[in-house]
Amino acid sequence: MTTVEFIKKQLNISEKSINNTLQLLAEDCTIPFISRYRKDFTGNLDEIQIEQISKINKQFEEIVKRKETILKSVEEQNALTPEFRQRIEECFDLQELEDFYLPFKKRKKTKADTAKEKGLEPLAKIIMSQKSNDLLSLASKYLNDMVSSEEEALQGARDIMAEWINENMYVRKNLRRLFQRKAVISSKVVKAKKDEEGAQKFTQYFEWDESLGRTPSHRLLAMLRAESEGFVKVSVDIDKEEAIEFIENAVIKSNNKSSEQIALAIKDSYKRLLEPAISNETLQESKEKADKKAIEIFSENLTQLLLAPPLGEKRILAIDPGYKSGCKIVCLDEKGDLLHNETIYPHAPQNESGMAMKKIRSMVNAYNIEAISIGNGTASRETEFFIKKIAFDKPLQVFVVSEAGASVYSASKIAREEFPSYDVTVRGAVSIGRRLADPLAELVKIDAKSIGVGQYQHDVDQTQLKNELDSTVMKCVNSVGINLNTASKSLLSYVSGIGEKMAENIVNYRAENGAFEDRKQLKKVPRLGEKAFQQAAAFIRITNGKNSLDNSAVHPEAYGVVEKMAKDLGIKSDELIANKEKIALVQAEKYITDEIGILGIKDILKELEKPGLDPRKAAKVFEFDPKVKSVKDLRVGMILPGIVNNITAFGCFVDLGIKESGLVHISQLKDGFVSDVNEVVKLHQHVQVKVTEVDEVRKRIQLSMIL
Repeated sequence: MTTVEFIKKQLNISEKSINNTLQLLAEDCTIPFISRYRKDFTGNLDEIQIEQISKINKQFEEIVKRKETILKSVEEQNALTPEFRQRIEECFDLQELEDFYLPFKKRKKTKADTAKEKGLEPLAKIIMSQKSNDLLSLASKYLNDMVSSEEEALQGARDIMAEWINENMYVRKNLRRLFQRKAVISSKVVKAKKDEEGAQKFTQYFEWDESLGRTPSHRLLAMLRAESEGFVKVSVDIDKEEAIEFIENAVIKSNNKSSEQIALAIKDSYKRLLEPAISNETLQESKEKADKKAIEIFSENLTQLLLAPPLGEKRILAIDPGYKSGCKIVCLDEKGDLLHNETIYPHAPQNESGMAMKKIRSMVNAYNIEAISIGNGTASRETEFFIKKIAFDKPLQVFVVSEAGASVYSASKIAREEFPSYDVTVRGAVSIGRRLADPLAELVKIDAKSIGVGQYQHDVDQTQLKNELDSTVMKCVNSVGINLNTASKSLLSYVSGIGEKMAENIVNYRAENGAFEDRKQLKKVPRLGEKAFQQAAAFIRITNGKNSLDNSAVHPEAYGVVEKMAKDLGIKSDELIANKEKIALVQAEKYITDEIGILGIKDILKELEKPGLDPRKAAKVFEFDPKVKSVKDLRVGMILPGIVNNITAFGCFVDLGIKESGLVHISQLKDGFVSDVNEVVKLHQHVQVKVTEVDEVRKRIQLSMIL
C-alpha cells in the first residue's frame, strides 16, 4: 500500500489532491500557505483537510518504520520466514503489527520459558492437539531432573499453552472487540486517602462505575486524575465468564482430558496475561480519544480567544486592580508602548478614592487616553464602579478584559526583555491594556496552556497538546496577517515560514535599519532565503509602504497579474485597489497562468475589493449587573448578563462579574438536544442567563440559558 492509498482510505479526497498536497508539504510549504495560495494545485483543500493529510502521512511513516524494526528484530533472531515477512508487509495496522510481533518480543523470563527449558513444549503441543486422553501416562514420559511429578509436567505444559493462547491473533482481536463493546470502568476510593486534603473534589468517583464506551471525555480524565493523585483505584473490566467462554469456543475443539487442561490454561491465560493487557490497552485507547476531544475543545476555545475583537490602535489606560496593594495603572500609546505607570489606592484599606480620581483624570488628559482596560481579577468590579464615577472631559469606553495568564507573561523571559526596568506588576498591567488593543498580538506571548480556556489540559498528552495549540496559533496569526513594522518577535515567529530564530533576525534588522518600506526588503534580513520569503510574504502587511499591494493578502508572486489587470483597464494598479466598479470588469479567466489558476485569480479579485481586511469583529463594551458584586448577591431566578469565559464538553462557564463563574450545563444551553457546545455558544459571547442554583459554601453557581 502506498502513502496516497493509505490516506485515501481514510479521507474522501481525490488521489491527485493528496499527491499534490504531499508534494507541497515535502517542499516545506506551510499549511496556511498551501490552503491560501495553492488552491488550484490542491483542488481547493482547506486547512483542516491539509492538516489531516499531513497527520495521516506521519502515521503511515510511523507504521513503515515500525515494520522495518520488527522485520530486523525477527531476522536477528533467525526466525524470519517468508510467510511472516508477507504478513508484516501486508499489514498497516499498528495494533495488528504488535500482535504479530508479540511471540518474538524481548521480555523478562516467563513461566512458559521456564517450562520450555524443562523440555515440556512437546507435551504442550500434544495436549493442544486435543487427541490424547491418558494425560498422566503421557506426562510421565517428560519427567527428568527438573520435572519431578506428572502434575508438575502438566502445570508446565499449561504455562506454555497459556502463552500460546495469549499470542493467538484471533483471540486477541476478538477479545479487544468484546472490551470495546462491553467494558465497564470502575473507580473505588483508597480508604487511607479518603479524608486527605483535595479528596473532596473527587467524591463522585469514590464508588463509581459505568460503560467505558459511554463515558464522556471530561469524566474519564477526571477519574484518571483522581487515580494519579492517589485518591481512587480505576479498573476496566468485562464479564469474566463471557470472555472465558469466548476463548474456550475459539480454542477447544474436543471433549476429553486434553480439553480440561486447555480450559485451565485458558483461565490462567485470561487472568494473568490477556485481561491485564487488553484492559490496559482499552483504557489507553479511551484515554487517547478523551485527550483528542479535550485538545479539540482547547483548540476551538483558543481560536475564539485569539480572534476576539480588537479595539485597534488606541491610546489605552490599563488597570490591574487590587485592594491593599493598590491598582497598578499604565498608559499606553497607539502602538502599545508604555508612556507612564503609577499606583493608586481607591479601595480599602487606604480608601484614597478622591486622590485616585484626580490622578486618573490627569493621566487621561495628559496622555490623550481613548479607552480604559480593567483586568477581571481581584477588585475588578469595585474598580469598574470607581472608574465610572469619574467625570471625564470626554466620553471614554471602559472595558473589562480577561487577565488569565497575565501573571505568567509578566514573569516570563519575553516580558523581561520587553520591560527590563519594570517589575511584574507593571508588565501585567501592560498586558491587560494590550489585550484590549489586539488580543492576538498579546496572547501569542503566553504559553497557550496558561491562558485558562482548556479542560484537563495538564492530563492530556503534552506533545499532542503543544503541537495542536502551536498549529492553532499559527492558523490564527496567518488568517489575520501582521504588521511587519510593529509586530513583536513572538507574533512574527508564528508567521508562515518564519519561526523563532528568523523572527529575531527580522526584529534586529528593523532595529538597525528602521521600518520596512516594502515586502522585498525582507530578503535583506540575514538567513531569510527565497523559500521563507515565498511562505511568509503574503501574511505580512506594510502600511503606507512603497507598494499599496504590500498592505494586502495578495501574494508578491501575483503582483504582475494585478498590474496586467490594471493595464488592461487603462489605470494604475494603485487605482484598482478597492475600486469595485473596475474590479467587476475584470474577466478572471484571462489572467490564469501556469502558477495561478482560476481559484487563485478569484481570491486576488476578492482581496482587491477589501485589501488587508481584518476578519475579526470590532470590540464592544459590556456591562455586568451593577447589583451583583459577589456570590452572596445571587438569587435563584435572577436573569443576568454574562460573558462566556470557558467552553467544555459538558457545558460552558459564564462570567457574571464576580470571582466565581457559573456553569451552564449542556442540557441548559437551549431547548432540545445539543451534541456540541460550540454549536450554541462561542468564547467571549455576551449572553443572558438565569440563576438556577447557588451553593455559597462550595462557591458553585448553576445557570440556564433557557429563559
